[in-house]
Amino acid sequence: MAKLLIAEDERSINDLIKKNLRLVGHDCDQCFDGETALQAASSGGYDLIILDVMLPALSGFDIIRSLDGVPVIFVTAKSALGDRLKGLRLGADDYIVKPFEILELVARVESVLRRVGREHKTFCIDDVKIDFDSRRVFRGGEEVVLKPKEFSLLEALVRNRNLALSREKLLSIVWEYDYEGDTRTVDVHIQQLRRKLGLGDRIKTVYKLGYRLEI
Repeated sequence: MAKLLIAEDERSINDLIKKNLRLVGHDCDQCFDGETALQAASSGGYDLIILDVMLPALSGFDIIRSLDGVPVIFVTAKSALGDRLKGLRLGADDYIVKPFEILELVARVESVLRRVGREHKTFCIDDVKIDFDSRRVFRGGEEVVLKPKEFSLLEALVRNRNLALSREKLLSIVWEYDYEGDTRTVDVHIQQLRRKLGLGDRIKTVYKLGYRLEI
């Protein structure tokens, strides 16, 4: 679990980001203007800041100039190439343009946390322990051998836990975006994970959509 600050003046967007990042296990604080965001960010203790550019009082560009070493993802409606380049040159780790898919934001957050070494290396659920670095899985202390795609599917479910993922989305994450296989491939691999890891009560089928790892 990472400690995140969300600085976004549109409450509905701020609340949506907070809700979904909390679902996947992060601890989130909220700010709705630039001055409050700068004070909170300067106090330290955050692993990552999600920062709108167009905030009241102080812009996101002004805020990032005053930060030292805290990873920042800009989430903004400013889509011009010049704005993107400015944000990245000021030190942002990523730049996401509104409107965005929440699953994309979750993935970008995980990517930045992984890159800066602030993510958890292991994850435990019931009697199952997952080591992401070694790509090994243990159940009741005994190693369970997973095929590469089975592990990648499990990792996708864990990193997006409590979020409903369509079969098509899981195909794009695990089998890459250019994969043209049948979505039943996902069903087969889900069945294997449930059987091997005893997670039948955790990996829920979402009617007419796909699956969700329920924590």
